[in-house]
Amino acid sequence: MANPWAGEVRLVLDGQAHELRLTLGALAELEADLEGETVLDLIERFEAGKFSTRDVLALIVAGLRGGGWRGVAADLVSSEIEGGLLECTKLAAQLLARAFTTQGS
Repeated sequence: MANPWAGEVRLVLDGQAHELRLTLGALAELEADLEGETVLDLIERFEAGKFSTRDVLALIVAGLRGGGWRGVAADLVSSEIEGGLLECTKLAAQLLARAFTTQGS
């Protein structure tokens, strides 16, 4: 079960539960993938409701990697994600909130 106090969220991928979290290493990988933008730019897009599916995917991949998953974004193309895009969007926002707050959200 995901521990919100540790910044975790839970995603079911191909029927298997994964605990996602944005570790320092995962955030560094995420920023490298943002092509010159920072995590703060990403947070601003989420706060303004102007994020893209690419933003959601980048956060999900970063969270999976922070949770120990060794895949890459391309591995998710044919994967079944429980809850679909709506669940991924919700989890991406929760990952950001939990990574940058001091209490479980």
